[in-house]
Formats: sequence, C-alpha cells, structure tokens
Amino acid sequence: MTRAEMRKAAQKKGKGGGGRRGAAAASAAAAAGPGKKRFIDYPRFGKTGVRRWLPSWKQWLSTFLLFFATGVGVVFYLYQTTTVPQLKDLVKEQNTIYYWADGTEMTRKGDTNRQIVELSDISPNLQNAVISAENETFRTDSGIDPKGMLRAVYNMAKGGETQGASTITQQYVKNAYLSQEQTISRKLREFFITLKINQTTSKDDILKGYLNTSWFGRNANGAQAAAQAYYGVNAKDLNLCQSAMLAGLLKGANYYDPSKPANHDRAVGRWNWILDRMVITHNATPEDRAKCTTFPEPIPVKASSNMNGEISYLVDTVNQYVMTTDKSITQQMIDKGGLKIYTTFEKDKVDALKKAVDDVKAENLDPQKRPNNDTFVQFGAASIRPGDGAMVAIYGGDGVENGHFDNNANATGVQVGSTFKPFVLATAMQVGVQTAKDSDGKPKRINADSRYLADDMSEIRKPDGSLVIGDDGKPYRQKNEDSGKRGYVSLRQAMQWSYNVPFVQLNQDVGGPAVADMAVQMGIKRDSLADPKTATFPLGTSTISPIRMATGYGTLAASGKEAEPYSVTKVEVDGKERPGFGKKDVKVALEPAVADNVTDVLVNVAKNGTGVKTNSLGRPVAGKTGTTDENKSAWWVGYTPQLVTSVAMWREDPSKHDRESLNGTGGQKSIHGGDIPTDIFTRYMKAALANEKKMDFPTPQPVGTEVDSSGAPSTATATPTQTVTETPSAPAQTQAPVQQPTQQPTQPGQGGNCVPGVDCQPTQQPTHGGHTPKPTDTSCTLIFGCPSTPTPTDTTSSKPGGGGKPTPTSTSGGMQGGGAAGQ
Repeated sequence: MTRAEMRKAAQKKGKGGGGRRGAAAASAAAAAGPGKKRFIDYPRFGKTGVRRWLPSWKQWLSTFLLFFATGVGVVFYLYQTTTVPQLKDLVKEQNTIYYWADGTEMTRKGDTNRQIVELSDISPNLQNAVISAENETFRTDSGIDPKGMLRAVYNMAKGGETQGASTITQQYVKNAYLSQEQTISRKLREFFITLKINQTTSKDDILKGYLNTSWFGRNANGAQAAAQAYYGVNAKDLNLCQSAMLAGLLKGANYYDPSKPANHDRAVGRWNWILDRMVITHNATPEDRAKCTTFPEPIPVKASSNMNGEISYLVDTVNQYVMTTDKSITQQMIDKGGLKIYTTFEKDKVDALKKAVDDVKAENLDPQKRPNNDTFVQFGAASIRPGDGAMVAIYGGDGVENGHFDNNANATGVQVGSTFKPFVLATAMQVGVQTAKDSDGKPKRINADSRYLADDMSEIRKPDGSLVIGDDGKPYRQKNEDSGKRGYVSLRQAMQWSYNVPFVQLNQDVGGPAVADMAVQMGIKRDSLADPKTATFPLGTSTISPIRMATGYGTLAASGKEAEPYSVTKVEVDGKERPGFGKKDVKVALEPAVADNVTDVLVNVAKNGTGVKTNSLGRPVAGKTGTTDENKSAWWVGYTPQLVTSVAMWREDPSKHDRESLNGTGGQKSIHGGDIPTDIFTRYMKAALANEKKMDFPTPQPVGTEVDSSGAPSTATATPTQTVTETPSAPAQTQAPVQQPTQQPTQPGQGGNCVPGVDCQPTQQPTHGGHTPKPTDTSCTLIFGCPSTPTPTDTTSSKPGGGGKPTPTSTSGGMQGGGAAGQ
C-alpha cells in the first residue's frame, strides 16, 4: 500500500471501530513502513509538525542544482543564438520628420553625417583621450561592468532613472546594436551581445566600432564627421588639445558643446579634466599636456539649408519639449532618425511673426548708419492660444544661416520690466494686502480703484509701517522715470502710466513671496524669478522667457485658467505612438473675477496708456509694456480672447554675451515697450487674426474692495492733501510733436465725484506710445485752479512718471535687487 492508501485505511478503521482502534491502526500502518516510495518525498514522511514541511538538505541541494543547470542552459542558449551583424549592415539612414499643425511636412532631419573609417584613420590622440575619459581599463577588461549593470537594472525595476553603459564595449553595443530605450530586456540583450563581441572581436575592432558610431553633437555620428564638424579637419589630423575636447562631448554633446554659451565653462572644465586623466593613465606625457594651455574653440556651426529661417528655432523648441516629456527620447535618438513629430506651429502665423519683425527692423534699424546703436539688436517672441497652451508661432532670431543659433523665444536672461506688474495686481486681488484685514483676520482683497502714492522718490514702507532700508543703510526711495509729483492715484491709473512707486509699495503690502507664488501658479517658472524679498522685485528684475510670459498672460486671457505651453501633439518612434503628448489639463490659477478685472485694467493700458499703438488693431486688446533699468530691454505682452503674444527686444554682443543699452537704437534717445515691441505685436496680430472674428473680453464681476494705502485723502471730504507739482525731469526724450490731446473716457469705478489728480484718469491721451505732455502750472491745487488741458512746454516732452527705472540717489536709500521697470 502507498502512504496515502494507508492513511485512508487508518481513517476508515477509525470511523468503524472508534478512536482507539483508529489510532492503533494508524500506528500499525506507520510501523509497517512507507510502502511504495514517492519520487519527491514532500511533505516528508515520518515527520511531524513544522519539520514535516521543511525540505531536507538533499531537497535543497537538488533544487539549487536544478535551477543552476536551467540558468546555465538558458544563458548558453541565448549566447549561442545571439548574432552580431557587421557594422556596415547596422548603419541605416533614417529621417526624423517634423509636421506643421495642419499635418503638412515642416522639415526633416536626416542623412546622418557619418563616414566609417579605419582605426588607423583616427588620430591616436583621440583614441587615447576617449579611453582615458570613458574606460581607462578598456584594453584589459572583459567589456562588462557587472556592478553598473546590476545598478541600472535595479533602478529601472523601481522606476528610477538609469545611467549610461559603463564600458566602451557596452557603449558600442548600445550605439550600434540596440535602441536607446532604457528597459530591462534591452539591458539583458546588451549583456549577451557584449559578452559575445568581447569574445569574438579584438579590442581594436571594438574601439573602431565605438568611434564610428558615437554621437558627438552637431548631427555628427562618428569621429570623422565630428572632426569635420568641429574643426574642419580629418579625424587622423586631430591634435591632442582638439581630441580632448571631442572626447568630452561623449558624456553629452548637448551639455558640453562649447558653441552654446551656457556650456562653455563646463566644456573647458571637462577638457582640462580629460587632459589630466590622460597624463595619469599614461596616455599622454606631461610635456604634451603642458602644450594645451588655450582651449581649442571649435569652428562655427554649419547650418543645414533645411534649417534656415525660423525652422531651426521651431525644431529646437520641439526637441526640448519632446525630450522633457519623454525621458527615454534623447537628442542622439532624434538625430539617429525614425521619429515623426507633429507640432502645434501654424505656418501662416510663423511667417506673419517673422515678417512683422523683419519689417519693423528694416524701418527702424540701420547698422551702417548707427553701428554703435543698431548692431546686435535681438528680438524674441512667442504666440500661444490661451486656455489651451498650444504654441502657434515663435520668433527665435535672425536664423542659423546668419550665425544666430540661440533660440530667443526661450531666452531666460532678459529682464521683463513692468510687464511683471500685472502679477502683483493679481496677487493683491486674489490674496489681499497685509495692511488691512477682513473680519476673519485674513488679508483684505482689493480692487483696481484702490489708491496709492505715485510721487517720484517716495519712501517705501513695510506692512507694519516701518521703512524699507536700502543697500546703503538709508530709507529706500523708489524712483519713477521722471520727477513728477503724481499724488495718490488708483492702481488702474498707475498701471496705465506704469508708475513704479505704487507697485513697489503694493508688493510690500502683499508680500513678495506671495507674488512669486502667484506668478508660478499662472505659468512662470520659479527658477526664472529674481529674489522676491528685494524691493524692486515687482518691477521685473526677473528674467522670464517670451514663451513663459505669454503663458502667464494667457492665464489672464483665459479668465484664470493656466494652460501649460506645449508644441507637440503626437510623436511616433519607428511607427509606434508614444504617450504623454498633446494638450495638458488646465489648472485654475485665479478666480475668474480676479483675472477678468486685471484684464480690464490692461485693456485700459492698451487703449489709453502706454500701449496705444495697439488701437490700430481694431479689436479689444489687453496688455502691458515693460522697459528695464538702463534701457537694456523693452517688452510688450498683449492678448485678445483668442491669442496671446509676447515680444521682447534687447541688445547683446554675441562675443561677450553681455546686455547693452538700447539708448540711441533706431535714432531714438531711448526705446520703450510701447515703441518697437508694440509695433511688432500689432502688425503680427493683424495678420494672425485676420480670419477670426472680433471678440470682447468677459465683463468683469466685482472683486475686492477699495483699500487705499496709508495717507490717501478721503474722497468724501474732497480735501486736497497734496499739491500737484511738476519739476523738470531728467533730460527730455526726443519725440514727435505732441498733438492736441483729446478727452479720455472715465474708467469703471471712477465716477464723477472723483478727485482730480487723486483717482481720476488724466484728461489727456497720449499719441505716441504712452507719451504725454506735462502741466507747467505748479501752483494749482488738486481741486481749484488746475487746467483741464495742460500746455506743453516743449515738443520733446518726456513721459509722465511711468516706466521709471529705479536708480539710487545720493539722498536716499539705494535700490535693492537691481533696477528693472518702466513702460
């Protein structure tokens, strides 16, 4: 009987003859032995309790040997079935194709710049530099870095980021035989191919294959293509200094290509490190290393003809977005080809934006006539659909064919000036000011009728009433662009004429960190913001890209809904669509009433203030001008309900990468946001919206209350607290003759009982980008004797106190955080 039959028999006897007889039968059966032996004695016969279920040492050993033998068999099978094709069969040229928003082809990157050469045609300097930098034990190792592979597999298994292959052999396998995706299955394939190549291929052939398949940037695959792209020589003629620079690119060409200004210091540092490593690893003598004292600057990039005009900047924007959205897609993978990228860019709008910039440049700039003022003038622009985030057009520069390689639409080194003020106002309306409290103790939310002092060189106070102290230890005083005494004005009027003092004080009342948080909520990148604790933070000391400024204003245009900008709707890799692309879910950044009220204030800026040039567009427009300290940049960011567009202008010597003043550019004493940038915006928007119907902005619903700053006079008593006086400003700006001013309509919230000079709109309307004549009667009071139409003293009168650039004076505290502000 088998053991199972014996147990059944014992149980049956137990039932028939009682418990004692059953137990006796079981004992007898056990005494009789196990009967027929099983192949696997499990559960173990004759054992009780836990021991019955614990395998014996023989079972443990048998299991281990079984799995080990199976593993060896699988490895042997995979090793034997792994094929290593010839290098020439691996080089399959493909294109990465880019499409316009309507599905038509924009351009393609392909015809990979590659020429396979023998190892003898590659300079020993480059060979040794690569070995020293990438894998100093290459000549003697097995081609596998077990620790590195296990670490990579572990990171992938837990969803973390991976690192590249560790040895030259592994990198060669990845370059030539595998895709760039980071998966466990690809790592296993890499392991077996590497083993086989290391067993069947000489080290020289592996190094030859690696140097012929590595990506060096500039669309150069392989050492020969890289030598030509960076130095215009053949790979066999590279010297030690050049070789060390090229070897540094293998760690990441996008990160170490010295042609890009942001990379240069990094590239020089890695170059020096590689030269030192070559000496340590005996791949160069100290004497040869000592000859490399000057960094070998590469030759200028040779632009491909299908990347001329704005195409290169569109492709750059798209590539950055693709690689950020899908981390498995690298620049090397894009250059290798096989991708189809569908973009949001609309060709007619891209062409219209470029034409607007080119036409305005041709009409205003003459580098031959004014070489010291009209050279190195840069423009950057971005146009986005609010509420959606789709980028329909950008202007990145003059084109790579003209030697301009930086994408100005994504430039992050240009201060935004007074275009930042709407973020301050939005925060005050949404979060409230700390100088007044609601019944629940929270900061009181204000509206645009709240009045703030606008006098030039006014002291600024903290919410507790104490004075803000400048860098010189004295009370900080904020400057407007002129020295006029404007008295207490509504925030609507302060935005209209871009007065600095009210917004610097409002920023103190709200709190700079709260303003920074609101800007980020509306779509601005936090790393582009200046220190929010400085007094001049609200005046635009931050360096925000045109794309992100358009995003922030787009939140206002969409009644408070922030839509992340995107430039790609679909990506296919080798025919398979990748997830994660297209429109993202919008986020509510502002209450609709807050956003619509800020828009209403900015409509007034465009219609009656510093942005009057937009009136020729013939449809409702909202926006804000910006000019920075020392006139180093000028902005206009504006929008309609359908489209938001930002335009930035600055001067930058490409050899120094230093911002230079726009004073004198175009023959004008100074450039303001209401001038050339607003002109470009208006011309572009006319073309971009030609086939779209005119739309009004939403009627703003009431929000907040009037919360005047300390010292504002009471409107009930209409008692003047200050005399409006005008003192000569800084040297007058040259302007066209001032035309007869016209009556300006009263703005919402400013009824007929307003106090002139306090919360009424000015009675004159500028005719040239926000410029307005100044009153000459300095003896009139706020209520009595002030003429409704001031008489201009000169046809070259400067602006009203708007757009000031904060500068320190000898009698007051110096400005903090750098100066940037203005119209």
